[in-house]
Amino acid sequence: MPERSIVHSTFTLERLYPVPISRVFRAWADPQIKARWFAGNPGDYQLDFRPGGLERNGAVHEGKRITWESLYREIVTDQRIVYTSVLCEDSAVATVSLATVEFVPDGNGTRLILIEAGAYLDGREQPAWREEGTGAWLDALGRHLVEPVSSWCLRLVAAEQCRCGVVQGGGVHEDVLGCGLDVP
Repeated sequence: MPERSIVHSTFTLERLYPVPISRVFRAWADPQIKARWFAGNPGDYQLDFRPGGLERNGAVHEGKRITWESLYREIVTDQRIVYTSVLCEDSAVATVSLATVEFVPDGNGTRLILIEAGAYLDGREQPAWREEGTGAWLDALGRHLVEPVSSWCLRLVAAEQCRCGVVQGGGVHEDVLGCGLDVP
């Protein structure tokens, strides 16, 4: 039998994104958008973004099936998200955590503050690994938020058929849904 242990740890990560809060929040809340920056394998990803809704993400790492599942506890649009998560390695629970995500105005941009408190079980995951991984996906969110507008979106905007529906004053298009994803 493996040695049993519990390590408790809390970390705080902050990122500053040069876009409005509504856009950062939507990138977290919309399943199509979040899959683009969060899911390694979109076929193994699902998001039901509502209080009581589940988010699941899966992968294989070093021959082991890794499953991450979160339950959304509270969602206050454009202000905060509270969720609890379980990370499993094959069928064994590796980590249980509580996370809060705050969206704070910062000039013309958004300051995102994520705090996560976790219990790391039996050495299957380390707090430093979780903090590094969470930081990596917040960085991926940042890259997504500043991606150039796709040529498909520009064509759809010109034809007034953009599925995003987000065209700001002056005709500047925000590619929040990645219109080109559904266009042949």
